[in-house]
Amino acid sequence: MEETLASQKMAKIDLIKSLEKISSEIPDRILKLEGFILKGNHQEQLEILIFRGYSSSTTHPIEIDSEKKVIKFSYIITNFKLYKGPLKETEENFIKENKNSDFFLDQKNWI
Repeated sequence: MEETLASQKMAKIDLIKSLEKISSEIPDRILKLEGFILKGNHQEQLEILIFRGYSSSTTHPIEIDSEKKVIKFSYIITNFKLYKGPLKETEENFIKENKNSDFFLDQKNWI
């Protein structure tokens, strides 16, 4: 049921673009989005990193044109993880995680 609600919310707002805007204002944070893309009758793992206002996917090609949606497929984000940037092998950079898409839309939760 949570996935359905998250999907409905994403239809109302462009979740990734909203998170990119917040990220551009907090340059020392990296937000990792985990979920899946819906393709026909199957799901493919999706992972997106948002850093300094830009998105990059480690699993799928993304759109770099700011006028278009980042992911052209239907997708569901199931988990969000926040890290302190830049990432270093010698440090624990993890800050917090949340499964609710609204949580990181509130900028105060990035701190």
